[in-house]
Amino acid sequence: MKRYSADGVIPFHTPGHKQGRGAHELLRELLTAEGLRQEVSLMEELDDLHAPHSCIMEAQALAARLWHADECLFMVNGTTSAIQAMLFGTLKAGDLVMIPRNAHRSVIAGLILSGATPIFLPVDFNDEFNLPLNVSVETIERAIKKFPQARAVLLVSPNYYGVAADLQRISKLVHAADMLLLIDEAHGAHLTFCDELPPSAMEAGADLAAQSTHKILGSLTQSSMLMLRKDFLDIERVKRAASLLQTTSPNQLLLASLDIARLQMQLDGQKKICSAVELSKRLRAEIKNIQGLKVFESTNLDLTKVTVNVQGLGVTGQEAEEILRHELRVQCELSDVANLLFLVTFADDAETSSRLLDALRRLPRRTPKTFPPFPIPNSKFQIAKLSPRETFYLPAEVVAFNEAVGRVCAEEVTFYPPGIPLLMPGEEISAQVVEMIRQAQGCVIGTGDSTLATIKVVRSH
Repeated sequence: MKRYSADGVIPFHTPGHKQGRGAHELLRELLTAEGLRQEVSLMEELDDLHAPHSCIMEAQALAARLWHADECLFMVNGTTSAIQAMLFGTLKAGDLVMIPRNAHRSVIAGLILSGATPIFLPVDFNDEFNLPLNVSVETIERAIKKFPQARAVLLVSPNYYGVAADLQRISKLVHAADMLLLIDEAHGAHLTFCDELPPSAMEAGADLAAQSTHKILGSLTQSSMLMLRKDFLDIERVKRAASLLQTTSPNQLLLASLDIARLQMQLDGQKKICSAVELSKRLRAEIKNIQGLKVFESTNLDLTKVTVNVQGLGVTGQEAEEILRHELRVQCELSDVANLLFLVTFADDAETSSRLLDALRRLPRRTPKTFPPFPIPNSKFQIAKLSPRETFYLPAEVVAFNEAVGRVCAEEVTFYPPGIPLLMPGEEISAQVVEMIRQAQGCVIGTGDSTLATIKVVRSH
């Protein structure tokens, strides 16, 4: 990028701002003159993301080596496209794939693309903190026995709250059953750099892992990596799937940021990530001493995710977030009914952690609250009535929610937090789930009618 921008070439090619010459002053202020000079398209110096043969190929190989993978693909459409490529590149119509109920919406999109049918796995839940844990080894064992014909298992590890599955044991079970292990590792690109954290997906033996390099490490938002292990994969098919799902005009700044994030971790990753873990441990100890607050602890936990329960203060997590943001100038990663989640990265230090502690000490204290546990769909393994692809292409209609029992759902019904869907596209709507939805609290996402007075279902013949 630097070599091309410094070569004195007069550009008669995209992008239209011509290395910043025509950029509006607001864009120049945002990206700087140097950034715009290097924001160029597919010149010979810059390689082709869809057929890499020089600098991109080298950068991906360096990343694969660092993250213990056989190959790595740079993704500029976010981890959403990486997850879709995992499913599209390994499954076909009619294949069964096990997925947790709290899978990201990109998983459903990947199932629509591939035509595979999901088997929904129950997720363990922590009632004290009212938050999802992960899929247990025992659940995987039972699911494999019941569905030995399944092609793959997809897990979210670690989840948003930092809880990882026991991937080392699960990997052995899955591969012994001749299945693939696919991991949504969006929140775990840093795990490989500190022994106090759960093992990374690649180190645990996963076949594919989609990582959001930008979430915890140092690349730009929207840039991600897809890690591949050769043993059981058709790697060329996965590459074709990734190519189909990525833009043909990748932003070179995003690609460069992935390589720079890799370089930063290669040079100093262990020190940076372990320092973040140590800072997080000190922060956790201090928060535990604040009256009314509790800190979430669990086995297989990414310690850099600090979940603070505020029920003892008599406020909801959402109320606490509003106070922190607008009165105390601290922004959390998320809030739910009972908790606040804070991400500690290598960018944090004693000053930022002190600011957070001071803000938490200044939160108001009211009468302590308790909240009913989030209703969880039953622990039985459930195969959808229709695959997400079949549901996507069938005509749908909107009916009154009270009249939807027995119909096939055509949209996702998720209460956020905690983000566990109570209904997925293709699932039959039962009376039990209708009652759960009536009891649930939180913001409804995924539906056309957020009040849930109506719901979209597959049209009856």
